[in-house]
Order: sequence, then C-alpha cells, then structure tokens
Amino acid sequence: MQVIFGVIFHFIGGFASGSFYIPYKKVKGWAWESYWIVGGVFSWLLVPPLAAWLTIPGFADIIASTNGKILLLTYFFGALWGIGGLTYGLGVRYLGVSLGSSIILGLCSVFGAIIPSIYYDFNPKAGKDSFSDMLNSQWGQMVLLGLVICIIGIIVCGKAGGMKEKDLVAAGKADPSNKEYKIGLGLIVSIISGILSACFAFGIDAGKDMANEANEIWKSTHPGQGEFLFQNNVTYIIILWGGLTTNLIWCMILNFRNKTFGDYSNKETPLLKNYVFSALAGTTWFLQFFFYGMGESKLGNGASSWILHMAFIILIANAWGIALKEWSGVKKRTFGTVIAGIAIIIISVLIVGYGNSIK
Repeated sequence: MQVIFGVIFHFIGGFASGSFYIPYKKVKGWAWESYWIVGGVFSWLLVPPLAAWLTIPGFADIIASTNGKILLLTYFFGALWGIGGLTYGLGVRYLGVSLGSSIILGLCSVFGAIIPSIYYDFNPKAGKDSFSDMLNSQWGQMVLLGLVICIIGIIVCGKAGGMKEKDLVAAGKADPSNKEYKIGLGLIVSIISGILSACFAFGIDAGKDMANEANEIWKSTHPGQGEFLFQNNVTYIIILWGGLTTNLIWCMILNFRNKTFGDYSNKETPLLKNYVFSALAGTTWFLQFFFYGMGESKLGNGASSWILHMAFIILIANAWGIALKEWSGVKKRTFGTVIAGIAIIIISVLIVGYGNSIK
C-alpha cells in the first residue's frame, strides 16, 4: 500500500510539473519575459516561504542560524539551476510542451546522476560514488547505458523536430500551437536547461543541514513517526532565491531591450486574467515539490523516486502536447518519429532508475 501511495503522489507531482506551462498559454498580449517573471515571483519568492510557514514552525530561525558558507553554496546552485529553469521556459517556447519537455527532462534526469559522480572523482567524499566507481560497477554501467540511450532519444526527437518543420513548410501551414517554433535554437537551450536543471539536486544536498535541523525538530515532537515529510521546504527557499535572481535579471534585460515594461500595466490586455494565469502557472510549478517529497517518503529510494517523477512529467507533458495539437498537420512518419524518440527517452530514464535501485 505504501508503494501505491508513493506512485500516486509522484503522479500528482509529475502532473503539476508537466502541466504548469499550460496556464501561460492563456496569457494574452504580454511578451514571454513578462508573464514568465510574474509566474516566477510566485514560484520562487511567494509560495516557497508560505509552504515553509505552513509546514515548518520557526523555519526563519533555521535559516538565520545556518552557516553563511552553506547558505551561499545553496544559493549558488540555485542560481545555476535558475539558468536551467529560464532555458526550460525558452525550450518549451521554441519547441512546444511535448518536444521541449522530453529533451530537457531526459537530460536532467540522466545528468543528475552523472555530474555528481564526476565531481566526486576530483573531490572524494565518504559515502559518495565517483565516476570511476560507476565504470567498475553493474549499477554504474546501467546508468551510463541509460545516458547513451537518452542521447539517442534526443537525436531522434531532434530529427522529428526537423521533419515537423519541413512538413509544415511544405504544406504552407504555420504551427497552430507554437508560432515561435525554432528547432535549432530550441535544441540548444533545451540541452543547456537539461544539464543545469540538475543543479537543483546539488542545492538540496548543499543545504542539507537546514533540512536535517527541520527534521530533528519535527521528530522531537512526533516520536516514532518516521522522517519529516516536508523537511526540504526550508532549503527550497534559499535555492529558489538563487533561481529568482538569474531569471529576474534576464527578464528585466528583455523587458528593457524589447520595451515591454508596459505589459504589467497595459489596460488594453486582460490584466487581471494575465496575472491570475501567471500566478496559477507559478504556483502549480511549486506544487511538484510537495508531492515529490511525499512520494519519496513512501517509496524510500531517492534516486528511483526522482527517475519515476521525471518519467511521469515526460508522459504528462506529451499528453498535453497531443491535446494542444502541437503535432497537427504533420505526416504520420513525423509523428511516429517523435513518439519513438520520446519512448526512447522514457526507457533511458527507467534504465537509470533501475541502475540506481541495484546499488
């Protein structure tokens, strides 16, 4: 029963993450940078401390008592992850929900398993697996196999994107769901996003002292009830401050360059609806962490939980892609190619998850 609840929680979290971009499509008359940062204010500034306040009494005291170096490192990884989050939005903007999300999340899940191990080759740490350990173990070889398969899936998806572009041009049609579709630029930003998005996990690790303190406080008042479900909520605050910083700087630059500061008060647009849909998108994005933590507490395997979470996001994002008719007007061969590419990415994610489960 615990496993069933764990899978359900991960599905809900995956649904939230795979669906968060949909409300943005309801925003009218605003430039991308305007609605992205409004949603980001909710994702990274307003909702995280609200979540911590609701779940962790005295969370501000925990942050205040934490070593400055830990806070700085956690913030730094959050800033790097923020670039990944920023390029995620651009990847979905240029490739669509289906293709963009599949490439980014496939890379994120696999590189999240690879990058730390390379780091620990140069900076060995007790209890942490290095890249050399992976090369010389069955579980590590499975993870590396998953990486190779993921790259193949991304190549296939890239091929499908090129075929889509040719099909639409040949038919004299514009993409009905994504008028800003750009396969080349979209692939570049998606790859960057997939790699840097893995920094969120590093931020959680860097700020683990805060989570541990929240966990100990909770366990002292709830003896015999296991680990605290929401211990990472205090760490999220610092990580997301870093993410807010990089996204805010870039969006303000775009507002200035594109002369779109007027979006926020333009009465010729449905201002209230734009703010509501942007807020909904941002809040939905954060909800994935609530349910991810709940799912992990039930399944009891962090690595496998992360992989399962990613797989659900990819599935949900592609279901939305089909529902939004992102692949309408293309040939059957093109649609079959993107389905094959997405299936390969999902298989790679599951292989990585299996590799981590047999450590």
